[in-house]
Amino acid sequence: LALSPRLDLLARKQSARLDKHSDLGWKLFGKAPLRENAQKDSKRIQKEYEDKAGRPGKPPSPKQNVRKNLDFEPLSTTALILEDRPANLPAKPAEEAQKHRQQYEEMVVQAKKRELKEAQRRKKQLEERCRVEESIGNAVLTWNNEILPNWETMWCSRKVRDLWWQGIPPSVRGKVWSLAIGNELNITHELFDICLARAKERWRSLSTGGSEVENEDAGFSAADREASLELIKLDISRTFPNLCIFQQGGPYHDMLHSILGAYTCYRPDVGYVQGMSFIAAVLILNLDTADAFIAFSNLLNKPCQMAFFRVDHGLMLTYFAAFEVFFEENLPKLFAHFKKNNLTPDIYLIDWIFTLYSKSLPLDLACRIWDVFCRDGEEFLFRTALGILKLFEDILTKMDFIHMAQFLTRLPEDLPAEELFASIATIQMQSRNKKWAQVLTALQKDSREMEKGSCSGNSHSAPSRPPAAAPLLFQTDTRAAEKSGHSLSLIPNTGVGLKQNKHKNF
Repeated sequence: LALSPRLDLLARKQSARLDKHSDLGWKLFGKAPLRENAQKDSKRIQKEYEDKAGRPGKPPSPKQNVRKNLDFEPLSTTALILEDRPANLPAKPAEEAQKHRQQYEEMVVQAKKRELKEAQRRKKQLEERCRVEESIGNAVLTWNNEILPNWETMWCSRKVRDLWWQGIPPSVRGKVWSLAIGNELNITHELFDICLARAKERWRSLSTGGSEVENEDAGFSAADREASLELIKLDISRTFPNLCIFQQGGPYHDMLHSILGAYTCYRPDVGYVQGMSFIAAVLILNLDTADAFIAFSNLLNKPCQMAFFRVDHGLMLTYFAAFEVFFEENLPKLFAHFKKNNLTPDIYLIDWIFTLYSKSLPLDLACRIWDVFCRDGEEFLFRTALGILKLFEDILTKMDFIHMAQFLTRLPEDLPAEELFASIATIQMQSRNKKWAQVLTALQKDSREMEKGSCSGNSHSAPSRPPAAAPLLFQTDTRAAEKSGHSLSLIPNTGVGLKQNKHKNF
């Protein structure tokens, strides 16, 4: 049956709506049915329209510009210089297009050079790491198979000394330290257990308010003992805080607390002094608890450490005077600058000596300092100080008192080990054909003679000796020494004080 024109029009509209819905349905799944004219090129359609209308169509927008010269989408603005200008702008001249292409090629070459340089740097780092690991592995075999079994005959040989300077492998470091420090005090594991038991009993007694006084503590007041034990708790929380292993709840907290508490019972005449926690912590990282206590006690029994931790004021000044002799010999320009600004060695040396550089230097670098210190003794502590001053000589000579003191009490955290040891190697510990021990002995003799002369001249004003135990480490306040002619003095039990610097050369 023939449909009327009205019905035919309705049928075509309904068919168009179905086609539209069908297209939308296809588009939901990522593809649309092809239309008849889908194959037509947009430019050809535009040209046909322009021919029929007799006038040019609107120029395409910049977004519609087709990249003719590139087979890829540029990932950055670097490649945009190769793009043609939009159709609504004048075309690039041939010279400009060639120039842009050359610039782009140069940028690509530079990028490839940077990538190659970075790859070479990573390869070099990997090779260096492999070389170091191989060197450490070989050194471990040498220490375990050749040196340690024949310690008494080989420890002072040139080969072993060279290996010592390069750094002891961490896996054998504790064993080497124990042998080098020795056990002159003949401390046993059983003695450590006894001291630890007494320390625990003392803690319980103080916590319960007990007033028992043991025989070995008869000369010390309960307030001093309690202050010493409280200081241990406070200092443990401030020992290598970045490692988070010695603080409350950390894996080494109880070990460190035990060693320091046992030492206060073993040496009540010394007690606990700030700085001991860092020394004990370094030993704990390399030794078992009992062996760490043995090494700790023997290490603090060395003359230099005992002088500092017992705060023997006269002997400390003698060490500072000996240090200045070699300071002037090796670094005369910096020595004169320090003297001009009244920067005395006690301001920066005390912290370095008390903690054996474990607080002032990165831990791995401090352990290498300890390696050679165990080999060469106290002399190397002062040689290291001169090496640090030499390494930063150019910087320090441009500073005033305050900035020098601040810099030396807070050394850079990224201090390179090889540069520091190279600087230390240039320091000569010999002055007028006298070595460190000879200079120190001569200064001690002069100090004793001066002391005797002072006593004979005025018997009523004999110099007083500092107390045996000092619970506080001296803290230097650089602001208090801004006045000319003053230096920071070491006054036991008061933290810090000022005195007139009458004897500039001690």
